[in-house]
Amino acid sequence: MSTPDQDKNELDKTLLHLGPGEGSKVEHIKVESNYLRGQIVEELAQDTPRFTEDQVQLIKFHGMYQQEDRDARQARKAAGAEKAYQFMIRSRIPGGALTADQYLVQDDLSERYGNHTMRITTRQSFQLHGILKGNIHATINEINKSLLSTLAACGDVNRNVMACPAPVSSRAQAQIQEIAHKLAMHLAPKSSAYHEIWLDGEKVASSEEPEVVVEPMYGTTYLPRKFKVGVLYPGDNCIDAFTQDIAFIARVEDEQLVGFTAVIGGGMGATHGKKETFPRLGNPLADVSVDQVLKVAETIITVQRDYGDRTNRRHARMKYVVEERGIPWFRQQVEERLGYQLSDPSEVHFHDVDHHLGWHQQHDGNWFLGLHIENGRLRDTETLQLKSGLRTVIKEFRPNIRLTAQQNILLIDIPKEQRAAIEARLQGFGIETDAEAIGAYRYAMACPALPTCGLAVAEAERALPGVVKQLEANLQELGLDGEKISFRMTGCPNGCARPYMGDVGFVGRSRDLYNVHVGGDWQNTRLNTIYAQNVNVKDIPSVLSPLFTLWRDEREAGEGFGDFCHRIGVEQLKERAAAQPVTR
Repeated sequence: MSTPDQDKNELDKTLLHLGPGEGSKVEHIKVESNYLRGQIVEELAQDTPRFTEDQVQLIKFHGMYQQEDRDARQARKAAGAEKAYQFMIRSRIPGGALTADQYLVQDDLSERYGNHTMRITTRQSFQLHGILKGNIHATINEINKSLLSTLAACGDVNRNVMACPAPVSSRAQAQIQEIAHKLAMHLAPKSSAYHEIWLDGEKVASSEEPEVVVEPMYGTTYLPRKFKVGVLYPGDNCIDAFTQDIAFIARVEDEQLVGFTAVIGGGMGATHGKKETFPRLGNPLADVSVDQVLKVAETIITVQRDYGDRTNRRHARMKYVVEERGIPWFRQQVEERLGYQLSDPSEVHFHDVDHHLGWHQQHDGNWFLGLHIENGRLRDTETLQLKSGLRTVIKEFRPNIRLTAQQNILLIDIPKEQRAAIEARLQGFGIETDAEAIGAYRYAMACPALPTCGLAVAEAERALPGVVKQLEANLQELGLDGEKISFRMTGCPNGCARPYMGDVGFVGRSRDLYNVHVGGDWQNTRLNTIYAQNVNVKDIPSVLSPLFTLWRDEREAGEGFGDFCHRIGVEQLKERAAAQPVTR
């Protein structure tokens, strides 16, 4: 029987000699890139606003996407001008943990080189938008000087490792943050290309020179598609465990971390009209000890590396391997590569999704403050000086920072005597510190979508606030204000804001049209279901209003909106909603 390393080497050899039509184009680009170097240095030196197509695929591994301002597309086309190319640069921030200085570096770079905003992602990292090609090197270099990185924030590798961001209340919780960081370092690409291109400016090795094996886990082919890992504290599903390729859910006994239950095969992406693509919830695989986590994660990744679909990128995520081959097969593969058997998985239960908003006392006596950030976008407007206010408070009081999976921010390690002063400073900039005052939007998320994302077919970040405002008004009229309902919107079916989980999801179909999903649950352990297709954005409130009325009148004690919709069923909901009066 061949070893996993031999299997990987044979796979590499096969891909190195792919013939026409064999394997996706991206697979050829990766193999021929000399471990992610490609022609990035040469094209950086060219006086052009963009990279060529092959290099666009490679720069993702270095933490960026080439985009354009799609709002300007028609005017520039009419004027005969080139597209308004720009770049989104994403940092890798395990567990969303960073210092005051690191935050301020991101803020400064967004002002110097970006579009004067920062965006907290749904994977607890920062994105800087509007970076021009000539400023990419300086931006990435400065991020690394702050001891953060953009390496593997994008691309066909393991991406930012998520973890519960709340400050430690016990040694077990502290270990979760530590393990998230260790996983991020262990699973990162080992090629020196990133260091050469962005940090030292060393001459990239010629493709004619002999290569040494620099990617012991990934090989020259890396992964078939992106890969996502999260680490959770028991009971609180604040990072959506079942949407991860691997979720390590802590097992804690007497406040001691005794191990993890590994859940695998989750993923949100789908393609409209392609039934072979679909969102999927992860399945329990096995229990692992604390000492086994790194090796087990690596081994799971090698199975995906060797068996993931490299011909169809829409079908390349690990969720399809798990779905089609099954958990028993997958576990056997992992155990054979490990050389030992794993323990059967423990049952997994979540009782809440904690958004960590408002003031909370830490175990050490200090406090943390969770601030709601609408769609994760940090910017200044005429009515809310959010970006300036946070910059002022962080400069003056020097709190540590945590970013959340709901695109919010936590200011942590605050001494009790600073609370009143921080409150006053924030309120002076119009920043709300009372979670209850935020209203329905505190449970809402949207992806960036238009005008920057090349995949977007509809609005999300710019559309959801107006939709939720109207939905909130309808809920108030029904006496349902203050109820917990999660709303998630994406401008395409790839699911970056995880719209297939939670109570209500809106998935863009085309300009101003969305599929409306209902019937998930508050704890994010169940997929929701399409209720209505191709709904105009202005009609979303009238589509949901009859369901809110039914929920108010017929729900069981303590039953959430998603649970109610799931219990009744989509077909019954449609029939009964049709008899309800329309509210706009």
